[in-house]
Amino acid sequence: NMERRDEEELSSNIDSTETAEQKTVKPSNHWNQGLLSSMSDPALLVTSNTSIVTIKDKYPKAKHHYLVLPKKQVPNLESMTKEDMDLLVMMDREADRLASSHPASQFLIGYHAVPSMAQVHLHVISTDFDSPCLKHKKHWNSFTTPYFIPSSQVITQMEEQGKVLKQDKELSKKWMNTQLKCHKCEYMPKNFPDLKKHILKH
Repeated sequence: NMERRDEEELSSNIDSTETAEQKTVKPSNHWNQGLLSSMSDPALLVTSNTSIVTIKDKYPKAKHHYLVLPKKQVPNLESMTKEDMDLLVMMDREADRLASSHPASQFLIGYHAVPSMAQVHLHVISTDFDSPCLKHKKHWNSFTTPYFIPSSQVITQMEEQGKVLKQDKELSKKWMNTQLKCHKCEYMPKNFPDLKKHILKH
């Protein structure tokens, strides 16, 4: 059941439970809860502190692909306030630490404009994009077009405006439908297998 697995890669469902301290995330009963189960999977856990958790992406789209997530419930970037600035900076610093632990690789650090999973998560992904899990145009364009918003841009927007603006869904859809193009040169592949073959040359 590849279709169901592909859906699990792209989305997750979150419920919340109140504690005396804060709202924390817990998996819902929906089958499509890949991200939440990954957060508590010891095989995927990289680091954890009182505020954030870092995991390996269960379906990595490159040789190195991590997710940095807040432990408290944060459904999306636009729900964050100035009070969350420290959290955004902490996540960004953890992303930098992860990237620097792989000095032979280059990394992208950022968020998807319209993420399909409900809990905020910062992608830390190497630019080789060498992975069998990278299977679709939508995977490629979600990291190689302006659909991917750099963490530094999110932090600057929060500093300057006190919030992160909601992304235009129509514009985001346009980026996802952009013609395939190599992220390191001007090559325009004729299809996705052609792209995957080409990027191995870089």
